[in-house]
Amino acid sequence: MKTRMQDGGAEAKTASPRRGAVRAVAGLFAVMAAGTLGGLPWPTQAQLQAQPQAASPGQGFPNRPVRLVVAFGPGSGSDIVARLLAEDLRAALGQQVIVDNKPGGSAQIAAEFVAKAPADGYTLLLTTNTAHSANPYLFKKLGYDPMRDFTPIARVAYVPYAIVVDPKSPIDSVRALVEYARANPGKLNYGFGNSTSQVAGAAFARQAGIELTAVGYKSMPPAYNDLIGGQVQVVFADMASAQVFMKSGRLKPLAFTLEKRSALMPELPTVAETPGFTGFEVTSWIGLVGPAGMPRDAVERLSTEMQRTLAKPEIRERLAGMGVEPAPSSPQEMDRFLRQQLESWRIKIRDAGIQPE
Repeated sequence: MKTRMQDGGAEAKTASPRRGAVRAVAGLFAVMAAGTLGGLPWPTQAQLQAQPQAASPGQGFPNRPVRLVVAFGPGSGSDIVARLLAEDLRAALGQQVIVDNKPGGSAQIAAEFVAKAPADGYTLLLTTNTAHSANPYLFKKLGYDPMRDFTPIARVAYVPYAIVVDPKSPIDSVRALVEYARANPGKLNYGFGNSTSQVAGAAFARQAGIELTAVGYKSMPPAYNDLIGGQVQVVFADMASAQVFMKSGRLKPLAFTLEKRSALMPELPTVAETPGFTGFEVTSWIGLVGPAGMPRDAVERLSTEMQRTLAKPEIRERLAGMGVEPAPSSPQEMDRFLRQQLESWRIKIRDAGIQPE
C-alpha cells in the first residue's frame, strides 16, 4: 500500500494521510458566496469571534449562541448532518447553533480546538470515528486525548460507505475493480478524506491482495472532485456526502461496505457478497462531545435535546434519505461506546496494515 500527497508529491510506503493543497468542489463556492448552505446562514466573523461572559448558575443553559465545530469541510457528511441538526436544535435550545468548519489534520485541528475551549457547553464538537477512534492509531503523537480531554454527550448516527468510481470508468463491480488493479499494478489511486475512507481502502487492498495508492484530502468532496477529474480512480465514500453526486450521475456506486444491503439502495450489493471478501465491513459513526469538565446541567440538556431531535419523524426521514441511521444515546452510553470504538478501530487499523506516522 502506498500513500501520496494529492498534489502529486513524493510517494512513501505507508497508508497514512498527507497534507496538500485541496481543490474545492465545483459549485460549492457559489453556495458559500450566497451566504447559505443547506438553507442555513453561513456564520459571520462576528458570530464566531464573539466571546460573551459565562452565564451565572441562575441564568440556565444556554443563554447565548452555541458553536458546533465540524472537523471536515463544507459538503462533507458530518457537515451536512451538523447543519440539519443545528436547524432543529436552534429552536429547541432557544439560541443560535453556529456550525464552524475546521477541516485539516485528519480532524486533529477541530479536536484540539474544542479540547482547549472553555468547558462551559458553548463550544462543542460533532465528532466522528476519525478524531475519537482512529487517530490514536494513525498518528504517533496527538495534541489531544480522545477520552481524557472530552465530555461525552450523545451518539448521533451511523453512516454507511460505498465504493464509487467515475461513471465513465469501465469498472462496474467489485470483481472488475480487483481484476483491473491486478492487471495494472501501481496504477490505481484511491482518494480518502477521513479515516474511515482511508482504512476501508487499505483493508480492501489487503484482503484482495492488490496495490492501491492512497491519496489524502481534508474532506470527502474534494476527493469526489478529483475522481470526476481523473486524478484518482476510486473512492470509498460516505453516503451522506456522496448522495448528491450519485443522484446527479457524477459518481457510479459499485458496492456498500456494509454487513448487509442498505434499504436506501437495495439493488446495490455489498463488498462482502463478492467471493474473497466474506465479512468485509467498514462504516463510521457521528457523535457529540464537548471539552472535559462540562457542567452536568449543560451535558444533560444537550443530550436530551439531541435525543428529542433524532426521534422526530421528519429528521429521521431526512437522515434516512442520506443513508444515515440515527443512533441517539445518553452521555453514559456514549462514554462506553467511545471506549469500545477505540478498541474496534485499533483492530481495524492493525488488520489493514496501516502504520502510524
